[in-house]
Amino acid sequence: MEAAVRTAMSTVSRSPGVCARCAVLSGSCCTLVPGQEDLCFPLSDVEMDRIRDIAGARGWFVQEPNSASFVHHLDRLFPGEEEQIRILFPLRRHHFRLATGPDGRCALLGENGCTLPVEARPYYCRLFPVWLSGEKLFVLAGQCLAVKEATGTARLLDSVNLSRPAARDMHARLRLAWGLPPRPEMPNVTLRLQRNPQ
Repeated sequence: MEAAVRTAMSTVSRSPGVCARCAVLSGSCCTLVPGQEDLCFPLSDVEMDRIRDIAGARGWFVQEPNSASFVHHLDRLFPGEEEQIRILFPLRRHHFRLATGPDGRCALLGENGCTLPVEARPYYCRLFPVWLSGEKLFVLAGQCLAVKEATGTARLLDSVNLSRPAARDMHARLRLAWGLPPRPEMPNVTLRLQRNPQ
């Protein structure tokens, strides 16, 4: 049954070409270095519900402690919001992240990239390889094949099927899902509380 669900999910949703090629080569954004699992982004209840709706309740998530390195990583992603980060992710508590195999590959990573339809993926995954801080859009470092192949931000965004307005919208939704307050420069978004992916 599980194999049938995964096969159906992988045929319904193909990642953008560059992401599918990267999945075959390394799956860099979808692979954690064993021992650095605490640097993986957290998942909100909304994101986990969307994944369960598509992929079922099988162990797609892992409970991870809010370590000092995890909180520091979030501080770097949200500069100036350290106090709010510590309220949302207090030390000695936990958060959920995507499950990975012994090799560090995401449990949802298939031979053609992510097995989830784009609209059901976590916000962080949908934003990668870019990030926003205020109005500024940044390209995240790493082994991302799209970053290596792109000759500028516009081409990078195009290669991962993302636009600047869509990135701003996705980042705003991520903030709200993770419990961070809206920022003045954010688009006016709300999270859909029904189990309807957006």
